[in-house]
Amino acid sequence: MFPGVHAQTTPDKPAVVLAGSGRTITYRELDENSARLARALHDLGLRPGDVLAMLSDNAPECFEIYWAALRSGLYITAVNSHLTAAEVAYIIDDSDAKAVIASSGVADLARGVRTLAPRVEHWLAFGGPVAGYDPYTEALAGAGERLTEQPRGIDMLYSSGTTGRPKGIKPPLPTFAVDQPGDPLTAVVGKLFSLGPDDVYLSPAPIYHAAPLRWCGVIHAYGGTVVLLEKFTATDALEAIERFGATITQMVPTMFVRMLQLPEHTRAGYDVSSLRLVVHAAAPCPPEVKRAVIAWWGPIVAEYYGSTEGNGLSVITTQEWEAKPGSVGRSMLGPVHICDDEGAELPSGEVGTVYFERETLPFAYHKDPEKTATAQHPDHPTWTAVGDLGYVDADGYLFLTDRKSFVIISGGVNIYPQEIENLLALHPAIFDVAVIGVPDPEMGQQVKAVVQLRPEVAATEELATEIIDHVRDRIAHYKAPKSVDFVDRLPRTATGKLVKRELEQRYVPAR
Repeated sequence: MFPGVHAQTTPDKPAVVLAGSGRTITYRELDENSARLARALHDLGLRPGDVLAMLSDNAPECFEIYWAALRSGLYITAVNSHLTAAEVAYIIDDSDAKAVIASSGVADLARGVRTLAPRVEHWLAFGGPVAGYDPYTEALAGAGERLTEQPRGIDMLYSSGTTGRPKGIKPPLPTFAVDQPGDPLTAVVGKLFSLGPDDVYLSPAPIYHAAPLRWCGVIHAYGGTVVLLEKFTATDALEAIERFGATITQMVPTMFVRMLQLPEHTRAGYDVSSLRLVVHAAAPCPPEVKRAVIAWWGPIVAEYYGSTEGNGLSVITTQEWEAKPGSVGRSMLGPVHICDDEGAELPSGEVGTVYFERETLPFAYHKDPEKTATAQHPDHPTWTAVGDLGYVDADGYLFLTDRKSFVIISGGVNIYPQEIENLLALHPAIFDVAVIGVPDPEMGQQVKAVVQLRPEVAATEELATEIIDHVRDRIAHYKAPKSVDFVDRLPRTATGKLVKRELEQRYVPAR
């Protein structure tokens, strides 16, 4: 289904609510405005297969833009609004976007981008005037009749760029219309989690990110209400769950950690009993963190593993995870294969590259056939990998160990930073932590922990030793950090992903 269906049955129901201001778009408004925008874009010359870029903070209009693209066969490229103007312009230019729609909430950034992307033909802005942009409201007001043909569009998103320049991920256009079934994500997620019109979905992450954008779209397909946080804070998220009676929320592990760092009496002051499902993804969750969330919210925590590439999906419930701690579940979209560097499939329990098997190639990297080929298995082109390492146990449950690019090789032995980061995530002195490999003249690399302390904690040599011993007491000594650096802040994206590339570059001169 899509919002037009629900506009007929529940036209005045909130489709999107902005948590801070309470500003609301109903299903009638979502349907009418997305239809008007689809017509306006058509009249500007955009046709199925063309790209529409969106640059915005978290705003309800994002979903008018999203559904306008999806109901007119366009690719929608939501761009990270925390990038610089030059970085945004690179993505817009690389995507071949014919039109850009921006929010006045990011007006300074939007103005800078306008001068750096000369190939864009049309610029629109909503929420207020932006120099060089035509008013979004005028485009809607001047739109003609609805389009009679509504081929399904799809997102074309860019990787976060945590290990290099962002890559455009371009799936094939769907072969069905917007009001027809056929989207596998909508079908799998809806059935698995029993989504329906009574659900209220709290989305605390930036909407340009793949997971919140797609999940909000799925919620609209089933007629639920999306509540958008303007920006995540631990207390704002808890307050929104209570105030709006959220039944579902999706978070990244960093958000869990921030909430668990609140004083216990503060956490206890919020009523979260409306929640029936808490989903997390995007990064591995330290087992201690997950156990603490389950103890707090109950056995309603589900985890999935996927990627912006959309090449595969695994899911695990609380009950399964308690029996298989650390697993990200079993595959929901085709078989999973673990292979060595030559492509040979490995037996259960052995660590290798994670491939998902699909009937057809699920994506291509835009303008980069070499990267696309690198993601494909050498002998099975519809098996694809995105650089994650892991293993599958005898029961078919997938366990991730780390990103291939983050593995530390010390004295010829592989060390997985995530294992060490998990042990330190809830250390009472630590606010945030990253583990990286730094050059070592004898061993090739050695393990370093880079730590952001809690505000009331002082950085001392004694504390550094205590952190190292904390790890040595729990896992093999060779995996423990050889040194600890204290920093004011770790580089993370707005979605909570650690930008290890930026962190590692601080140590490149030591090579």
